[in-house]
Amino acid sequence: MTEPLVYLNGRMLPASRAHLKIYDAGVVLGATVTEQVRTFDKRLYKFAEHQDRLWHSLRSAQIHIGLTREELSALSEKLVEHNARLIDRSAELGLIQFATPGEVGAFAGVPGSEMRTGPTVCIHTFPLPFERWARQIQAGAHLITPSIRHVPPQCYDPTMKYRSRLHFYLADKEAQEIDTDAVALLLDLHGNVTETATANFLIVEGGTIVSPSPANILPGISRATVIELARKLGIPFAERDLRVADATSAVEAFTTSTPYCLMPVTKINGVPIGNGKPGPIYGRLLEAWSQEVGVNIAEQIVEGAKQRSLGA
Repeated sequence: MTEPLVYLNGRMLPASRAHLKIYDAGVVLGATVTEQVRTFDKRLYKFAEHQDRLWHSLRSAQIHIGLTREELSALSEKLVEHNARLIDRSAELGLIQFATPGEVGAFAGVPGSEMRTGPTVCIHTFPLPFERWARQIQAGAHLITPSIRHVPPQCYDPTMKYRSRLHFYLADKEAQEIDTDAVALLLDLHGNVTETATANFLIVEGGTIVSPSPANILPGISRATVIELARKLGIPFAERDLRVADATSAVEAFTTSTPYCLMPVTKINGVPIGNGKPGPIYGRLLEAWSQEVGVNIAEQIVEGAKQRSLGA
């Protein structure tokens, strides 16, 4: 089979046959918890840590998927093993796991249709779109703080990874009206810096890596990797509330996220960060991360983008 497989509700299906009902809670309510993992050399990276967070999210959302952690992990590994055979040698996979409470009865009253009573559980993969990050990983990203604010922790447990993300969507749309390549960096209700839709945000002040307070951000697996690498490199790490002025006056800034690992930020609200180029601490972290995974991460993204453009 040349088509990738998808696991959906107890079955392995060709991707073209994997569909959700229009009255699934993930569609009707946006009630979905999720996790994203990436591969290096076609092997899932930091998989155990991602599974820890997924099971925490499932408990927080009170979604009981009817599978053990071991069963879900084995299905994920099997899917990656199969789908990795269908991509180019230079490519890598992203793995998505998500679950919803299932189908919403009030919307499922179509004559002749059967309603599932259990949760919806899906696992699928996709080739990492390196072309989305190739330019920014070399020159840096532009972040903009929009008027849209982050959902306060009184609404959602910020340690839960969920897909109710309309606020992020609107924030990015607002940012892109200013700069089509920009990404929104959301503030909380008190004007403190939080995170982007897909990444944690960090700055460098006086040789110390500083993170926004963890009270209103997702505890990213990649963020934890930065903390671990910083400790090994002897770089201090701190957490505190950050204002926009702290971010724009930083000597360095970067985001960290599963698909691309580490991204330099060279402009915030149009203001150059440091000298407007990726900084030395970013470089040290990325080099150490590359050594850990056995591949030059920036080079893989740039070269992978070229290969994907040739195959388009």
